[in-house]
Amino acid sequence: MKHFLICTLLFSLHLFSQQTKKVDFTTCHAIIKPIPEDKSISGRVTYEFKLLKDSDTIKIDAINMDFKDVYLNDKKVNFKNSGKALLLFEGYKKGKNSVSFEYSVKPKQTLYFSGEGEDLQIWTQGQGKYTSHWLPSFDDVNEKVIFNIAIDFNSNYAIYSNGVGINIDRNIHYSMQKPMSSYLVMIAIGKFEKMYESTNSGTILEFVLDRRDIDKFEPTYRYSKQMFEFLEDEIGVKYPWVIYKQIPVRDFLYAGMENTTSTIFSQDFVVDSIGFNDKNYVNVNAHELAHQWFGDLITAKESKHHWLHEGFATYYALLAEKEVFGDDYFYNQLYESAQLLQQASEYDTIPILNEKASSLTFYKKGAWALHVLRTDIGEDNFRKAVKRYLKKYAYKNVDTNDFLKEIKKVSKYNVAQFKGDWLENPKFNFKDALRYLIKNNSVKELIRFNENNNLNQDKLFERFKTILESDVYYTVKREVIYQSQNVSVEEQLDLLRLGLQTNDIKIRQAVAEVLNRIPIEFKPEFETLLQDKSYITREIALFRLWTNFKDDREKLIEMSKNWIGVNYNLKIANLTLQIVGSNDNLDRRQNAITELEEYTKLPFEASVREAALQTFVELGIITDTVIEELINASLHHKWQFVKFGKDNIRKLISSEEIRKQFINIETKLAKNQSDRIKYFLKETE
Repeated sequence: MKHFLICTLLFSLHLFSQQTKKVDFTTCHAIIKPIPEDKSISGRVTYEFKLLKDSDTIKIDAINMDFKDVYLNDKKVNFKNSGKALLLFEGYKKGKNSVSFEYSVKPKQTLYFSGEGEDLQIWTQGQGKYTSHWLPSFDDVNEKVIFNIAIDFNSNYAIYSNGVGINIDRNIHYSMQKPMSSYLVMIAIGKFEKMYESTNSGTILEFVLDRRDIDKFEPTYRYSKQMFEFLEDEIGVKYPWVIYKQIPVRDFLYAGMENTTSTIFSQDFVVDSIGFNDKNYVNVNAHELAHQWFGDLITAKESKHHWLHEGFATYYALLAEKEVFGDDYFYNQLYESAQLLQQASEYDTIPILNEKASSLTFYKKGAWALHVLRTDIGEDNFRKAVKRYLKKYAYKNVDTNDFLKEIKKVSKYNVAQFKGDWLENPKFNFKDALRYLIKNNSVKELIRFNENNNLNQDKLFERFKTILESDVYYTVKREVIYQSQNVSVEEQLDLLRLGLQTNDIKIRQAVAEVLNRIPIEFKPEFETLLQDKSYITREIALFRLWTNFKDDREKLIEMSKNWIGVNYNLKIANLTLQIVGSNDNLDRRQNAITELEEYTKLPFEASVREAALQTFVELGIITDTVIEELINASLHHKWQFVKFGKDNIRKLISSEEIRKQFINIETKLAKNQSDRIKYFLKETE
């Protein structure tokens, strides 16, 4: 029986995998209504399709959905609901058809509701084949459809979907002009503000931020227009869609997602001008934009060829950053990724052309393969091949050979050897990669520095000093600071002074990192780090000075009390110092605990909540709020936050005293929270 079921399942999968050869879905018209109160969504959907060949059954993927009023060509028909798909078996004919139906679902993934009221956000993440959890659609990326989505929701919120939007009958209707794969369909809803910019080629760039972040438009979206225009020119094919929107959302699962015309990205990248120096959106911005061509315009036929999305997006993002930050930045980034690939090569042995390849392989090794190819055949030939490739397969599906055929047409390059060495070889040839890097002097100097430090102490100091006084790229100088402990204490301080005098943010940050014990004579110079245009540097310096100079602790608390930082790092740092430094001021200590508790809750980003919760755990202050928010973390949709919550609950609950706290709070919480506590208590009995 088991064998029969497996055979039947395989047959069904084979049958449906061939659906695009028999049925061509062309257009979707959907009116959808997200319902925050019970985290559900419902709507009415109409698909137009062509029946190319006779088919017993037509499938529309739909996970755990309910359906009613299914009409085919305006006639009500019977249907089957497998729990994974809507199955149609009557009422259609050769040629043009239309099917319409109502549906409802409470998605377990892909559609996320966060916060409530003014802090409510609703957004989707359909990467791969998951849109069918919230919208009846197609898990097969080879089925490309023109999607038109109307959203019925409170007009006091900003509402986004793919394409161009207009208001009709109090609903906002978004329409696409060209087809795309279902995984690229999106919606995003929240209290957002927006700004517009127009590119030289006429594309409208729409920049979106949470209403509380309107002073951060410029630093968050810095270089956006410049990179857009560079990529259009470098790729040689005009941006294939009419508009390009970018929307940051709370607790996004990844850095960003390249939904057609409408990238969603993590709120973590929304920064002010100082925060830009610590963590910025530039690389993610360029990466997701490049996907509008590589992934959205042309889409890999199967996951084995996923590098055609991620390798290309990673490499073109680097090229865009090269345009902004220069050659040294570009080559040092390649060197860094080469080092990562070399380190991973011992255990990461699946080649690029394999659906089970790691993200590191698809992204960074894929980018490296393209850099080798572009360098070997020449930039002009590479551009010609890419342009031909995109134009030939626009709005279609591709595989690796489709791309390599275009390479062969513009050069006599040994494509077969390239494919074997870079796409089918499980190893990363680090020595070969270095040949492509040492053309850049800064990387050459960095390699030479790392390979030739076996000098006596006198010569080592002089060599370090010469480098810090030179105009070599900052990565080499930063490495000098990191290795300054290899000389005497006096010589190290001289080197650190030179590091501070460079006024380079990254080199000065390295000084803050390496100096645990601050000599009194170096204190005035070290204190200048508290004013650096880096919130991370300020945080490191604040804790270093607190540890080294007890008499300055009140001054440090007062100085930093209004600091916020990047993702609230300085606010949390200040509250931490108030808590640990207020044993003689219990009111201030309690006020600081109460304020820090607020950062463990919504509407703060998961990264902020985690940092605040981690502070409480490290300080051994486990309040009822901390317990409740750890439980909420363990129930969250973001797996990193879930793991953090679970790990800390299990550690805390092993203490009998804290275990009693969990038991006492359990009856005061909502059912899902209470059930979660019972789960952990039972697990540790």
